[in-house]
Amino acid sequence: MMNMTKEEMILASDQVLMQTYKRVPVVFTSGEKCILTDSEGKKYLDMMGGLAACGLGHSPRVLVEAINRQAAQLIHITNYFYNEPQLELARLLTANSFGDKVFFANSGAEANEGAIKLARKYAYTNFGPEKYEIIAMTSSFHGRTLGTLSVTHNEAYKVGIEPLPKGFTFVTFNDEKALEEAITPNTCAIMLEPLQGEGGITPATPAFMKKVRQLADEHQLLVIADEIQCGFGRTGTMFAHEQYDMIPDIMTLAKSLAGGFPIGAIIATDKVASAWKPGDHGTTFGGNPLACAAGTAVFQELLNLEIPSKAAANGAYFLEKLQELVDKYAFVKRTKGKGLMVGLELDFPGAAVVEKAFDKGLIINCTAGNIIRFVPPMIITKEELDTCVTILDEIFSQM
Repeated sequence: MMNMTKEEMILASDQVLMQTYKRVPVVFTSGEKCILTDSEGKKYLDMMGGLAACGLGHSPRVLVEAINRQAAQLIHITNYFYNEPQLELARLLTANSFGDKVFFANSGAEANEGAIKLARKYAYTNFGPEKYEIIAMTSSFHGRTLGTLSVTHNEAYKVGIEPLPKGFTFVTFNDEKALEEAITPNTCAIMLEPLQGEGGITPATPAFMKKVRQLADEHQLLVIADEIQCGFGRTGTMFAHEQYDMIPDIMTLAKSLAGGFPIGAIIATDKVASAWKPGDHGTTFGGNPLACAAGTAVFQELLNLEIPSKAAANGAYFLEKLQELVDKYAFVKRTKGKGLMVGLELDFPGAAVVEKAFDKGLIINCTAGNIIRFVPPMIITKEELDTCVTILDEIFSQM
């Protein structure tokens, strides 16, 4: 451990790290379940869960043991060779989803970038080079690479790095008519989040999701479901699209897939996956034994603990408690979301609430300007959810 005060560590970090984040002046040193502890011993209830990545909480024993065991045996080789942990995780993913084939990456952005490539290669192979355009949604977020920024709606992320790749268009999320009108002979895919995260915790409507599948089938398009934040049990089912009359052709995963350990995955049907031949895509680290062992341990624990159903039950309880704040305070407008992916809409910017909550030992964040976002570890208890609501009530009562 470095022999530094908190202030010294923050100053030293700012001197050597690129300033792409406006970091909160705290240094976390340990975590257990839903609690983080900082360098001065203060404990915090984490309702942010590493931005929805720590699905089983911080440093769960099953994950720590799996990482230690695999690290002592084999950390990395290359995808020129086979490895058992990769097979184990791929089997779990295909057995518990619509998909037949998996490609492993290192992050959500990489998974989405690969999904875009796969959709275009499929269209090229089956229909020719003129079918390449992808329709994305307003308020979407799919990553920060050049390709994924092309399907991310927030223009602020694009300033200073344009031009971006072409062949992408946006339609209003949940607008069936706009989607239908946007399809052209050049369209190859529709890309969406079944439950938008950064866009404000906005679920797709059942009618819209049904229309997406219907139009895709009519026009021979692929549907890409980005379940990086909303998937893996968080919304109350293993994958969020399972709550709709819509099965995608391609799905992307990351975040909770390995409980906070870096990994990403593209899942596709045999029909779509067959478009990729050796050399069409690749990765040095994706699918390495260590990451896949971590993912397998997390997935098995998710199934053993029946996390999706628990997320559904605790999420419903949490929404009920938050609704009490909506009823009590005029400036708290409504609750949003499904399972343990929840938003609380305010009629003013939420940054001040986030700051006050942090001072009281509650970690939350704000998205879309005025939506307080809650994506806690999915092992959170009702008592911890009560603590969160109590702290928010204290803050709101003084505003």
